[in-house]
Amino acid sequence: MNRLNRVLVVALVIGAASGTAALAADTGPHFGPWSTAQKIDEINGNHPDLNTPSQDGCPIQSPDGLELYMASNRPGGKGGLDIWMATRPSEESPWGAPVNLPEPINSVSDDFCPTPVGKHGLFFVSRRVIDGVTCGLGDIYFARRDPTGAWGDPHHFSCAPEGPNSALDEQGPSYAQGQLYFSSSSATVPGDLYVSQMNGPLSFGAATPITELNDAGANDIQPNVRKDGREVVFSSNRAGGLGGQDIWSATRASADAPWTVAVNLGSGVNTGLGETRPSLSRDALQLLFGRAGPAGTGEGGSGLADVYVTTREKSTD
Repeated sequence: MNRLNRVLVVALVIGAASGTAALAADTGPHFGPWSTAQKIDEINGNHPDLNTPSQDGCPIQSPDGLELYMASNRPGGKGGLDIWMATRPSEESPWGAPVNLPEPINSVSDDFCPTPVGKHGLFFVSRRVIDGVTCGLGDIYFARRDPTGAWGDPHHFSCAPEGPNSALDEQGPSYAQGQLYFSSSSATVPGDLYVSQMNGPLSFGAATPITELNDAGANDIQPNVRKDGREVVFSSNRAGGLGGQDIWSATRASADAPWTVAVNLGSGVNTGLGETRPSLSRDALQLLFGRAGPAGTGEGGSGLADVYVTTREKSTD
């Protein structure tokens, strides 16, 4: 087994083991309501370049809370959407300026929806074609970073029906409890949420639609699942929202139980604009997401799309 295989297996197995222990100990945490969302560059002394006049979104924290990954088409990238990363010395410190990740993570094609796992692993989506290999529009990849900080060559997951990648755009990869969650969609095909079971080192099986979460005709995209596998947040334009894409959530009794009916996170998080690619911090007390104006006008923010954050507290109920 090569080093890339080892690091993914170690990161994912440790995460699954810790989640299983938590489930055995209690019935899961309870939380209060989400606070009114704020632009991330306007709080806690965070760097102003976390949002720009360009398209900024797909935000997600590393498990240790010291790295913030995002996608942006701001100047200084390799081309199209690129993955950028901001850092901070502690969870109480403000975020620094985002820096463009080097090749082979970014390319001249769109690279987006970053999802860090463990200390050195990164799932992401790319529209690149390597040696003629692609399943369709945007495919899910995995790469690792060595102790010196250098990124290795991305691994491309298999195409359907053997693997999770399809002829559509895969978005929002999220790993929890041995399963890879994501959405598939295109400009003409509304999104649905899927799950794929890990079946070996750097290998996930066929995608299965999450029927209890998908809403017929709605654009259900970009899921992010809590580390214990019992809460999911995602973006959808289904009926009952505040307009356009909103953030919705659902829970379940265990990591292999059916999901409850999804609920809208309400006006503190959602607006009549477009809220997309939500992600929970490891302690599930913070929610990051992107917000764009109608047709990407930037209405309500500083650019075409901006990164927002909301928080909640654990409940004693």
